[in-house]
Amino acid sequence: MSGRFVRSSKYPVNWEAGGGGAFAVIPLEERGKLPEKIPLFRGHTAAVLDTDWNPFNDSLIASGSDDGKIFLWRVPDNFTIRPDVDSDEIQDVAPVGKLSGHPKKVGHVLFNPAAENVLATASGDFTIKIWDIEAGASKYTLKLGDVVQSQSWSANGSLLVTTSRDKKLRLWDVRQERPAHETAGHSGAKNSRAVWMGEHDRIVTTGFSKMSDRQLALWDVRAVREPINGFKTLDSISGVCVPFWDEGTQCLYLAGKGDGNIRYFEYENDKFEFLSEYKSGDPQRGLAFMPKRGVNIHQNEVVRIYKSVSDSYIEPISFIVPRRSEVFQDDIYPPTTGLKPAMSSADWQDGKEAIPPKISLESLYNGTGLKEVTPTQDKPTATVTAAAPKPAEPVKAAVPEPVRAEPTPVVRPAPSMKEQGASMAAMIDKFADDDKEEEVDDTSSFEEITKPVERVAAPPTVKVVPPPAKDNEATTPVASTPSTFTPTTTVEKSPVPSSTVQDDIAEIKALIAQQTKTIASQAEQMQTLTAEIESLKSKLDN
Repeated sequence: MSGRFVRSSKYPVNWEAGGGGAFAVIPLEERGKLPEKIPLFRGHTAAVLDTDWNPFNDSLIASGSDDGKIFLWRVPDNFTIRPDVDSDEIQDVAPVGKLSGHPKKVGHVLFNPAAENVLATASGDFTIKIWDIEAGASKYTLKLGDVVQSQSWSANGSLLVTTSRDKKLRLWDVRQERPAHETAGHSGAKNSRAVWMGEHDRIVTTGFSKMSDRQLALWDVRAVREPINGFKTLDSISGVCVPFWDEGTQCLYLAGKGDGNIRYFEYENDKFEFLSEYKSGDPQRGLAFMPKRGVNIHQNEVVRIYKSVSDSYIEPISFIVPRRSEVFQDDIYPPTTGLKPAMSSADWQDGKEAIPPKISLESLYNGTGLKEVTPTQDKPTATVTAAAPKPAEPVKAAVPEPVRAEPTPVVRPAPSMKEQGASMAAMIDKFADDDKEEEVDDTSSFEEITKPVERVAAPPTVKVVPPPAKDNEATTPVASTPSTFTPTTTVEKSPVPSSTVQDDIAEIKALIAQQTKTIASQAEQMQTLTAEIESLKSKLDN
């Protein structure tokens, strides 16, 4: 059962059928026990391994099979699994197109999320082919050299991330047919999975450690050398953990094959905060997510998952925000991708990058149909290109992410001598204030300056960082921001006692020494960054 095939009206299920491979498409409204004989989508000569819906056409499906073939299917109008005919007269659905080029089984098929009629297929021949299905031809071939375990497109359809049996994580510049980045992924022997986090320049992977513990990792596509904050251990369960990203709620869902649990996390500030877990005693064989335009907005349903159990039935699982409001909840239903592509296949092959137009879910809530809204940006992720053969191509500038600000390291310049003099002058003025003793906040996150003996300073500026405030409504992302306040205290000027002059001088010397250390530390950081930049330049030149 594919993890991507659910649409707003129907979903397909791989089917065991005599005489070759087949799958069924089941309309959502036709529930209950299936008839003994139903119309199947039949044409493959071996088992169907994966299926995917065209994101811009709810009636077009692609399938990959153990026979090495890729078929294209069109769901007939008013399709039903209970046609008003005798069971002997039920007709199967035949494919409308065929793509040939892989000599071995095709285990993964995935439509481009931005360009029309662009399909990626991964095969046992250790390659991924990129097809223009309208032309019926393969346009690009990515050579991995090992079995592909997962693939995921960036939101603008320009990059493809893959995991493979050689334990490598690769970020492909597809139209250049070579990896823009390649690094070591999860070190375990079992399968790993990767999913692009929507319009973020971030990728999530799941896999195993050498000790067979399940792991989670977050990667920055602009620096794919090692995961952000390292590999995080989840548990010791043996089943493969499959990640799903929900752009609307900024939540990550992790579902294990072979167990019945689904954990979900909120993403914020490059961290995944655990929210809750759906638990079931029925292990899942496969999972698929409903597109956002198909969820029940009136019941505050933010995610719906279809779960196959023991190849015997399909169970829908709804994640609902518990609210009683009778108005549209715009904070949990931002605009989402609609049915219009950002570009044609020809434009995409010419190098165009854009995200598809979005639709307002409020218009669906009000029953006014699909209403387009202005896209937030043209390039949702940083532009990453593969290193070109000599002569080297210029590196494209990174495009920042406007949807949700990502933290970026900032190197602050060392303070000038003028700034240091002003700082010391301010310190001397402060010593002229009343030497009233105040308690010092030992929990401050600022760097502490060595305190002189028996020296009492004026009231400091205190930074208070409250714990992150969480909404009591499940699955709703809530931003938490630190607040800053400065206590005001009225003090009277008084002459500085002569006995404290030596202490004042000692404290000024300590301050100068501390600033000298800070300048030296920052100079070392600048040298380190300069060395890294030179190293990157030499790699690009090579």
